[in-house]
Amino acid sequence: MITHPFLYFCPPKAKYLLLGSFCARPQVGYDWFYGTKVNQFWSIIESVYNIKLENKEAKQRLFTKLGIAISDVILECDRNAANNSDTSLVNPVFNTKIISNILKKNKISKIYFSSKFAENLFKRNFGELMDKYISLEFIVLPSPSPRNARLSKSEKITIYRKLLPKCNYYL
Repeated sequence: MITHPFLYFCPPKAKYLLLGSFCARPQVGYDWFYGTKVNQFWSIIESVYNIKLENKEAKQRLFTKLGIAISDVILECDRNAANNSDTSLVNPVFNTKIISNILKKNKISKIYFSSKFAENLFKRNFGELMDKYISLEFIVLPSPSPRNARLSKSEKITIYRKLLPKCNYYL
C-alpha cells in the first residue's frame, strides 16, 4: 500500500476544493501535487493566472490567495502497474476524513475535479458527504495529463481560465 505523501493543503477561509484521484509515483524533484515533469497542471495554472510558480511555497501562496484547498480522493492504494495511470490504482482507501474535515471547517462552495475519473470516484464513494453538503457545485476540469490528447494544452488553458476562480488583485 502506498500512502499519499502530501495528504492535503487547506488555506484559511478556503472557498474551493480541488480533488484529484491519487498522486503519481514519487520522483526526484516532485515535492507537491501534480509535480511530475509530464503533468501539465502547474504550467496551465501559470498561464491562467499569468504567474511563475517555481516551487511548492509559490503554489501554496497562490492557492491561499485564491482560497483553494487541494487533496486527492484516495488516501492509500496499491498500483498494479509501474505507471501513473489512474487505471493502475487498486485497493483504494478513500480520503473521507480529510475531505470531510475540509468541508466541515470551511465554506466550500465548489469542488473542482482534476479529471472525470476523480469526479466519478468521488460520486461513487462519498454519497454521505454529497447528501450533507447539497449546495456544493461540482466542476470537472480537463485532465492535466498529457494522455488527455483530445484537447491541446492551449484548449485546456482556455477551459481552466473560464472555470477557475478569478483573481482580481496582484499576485
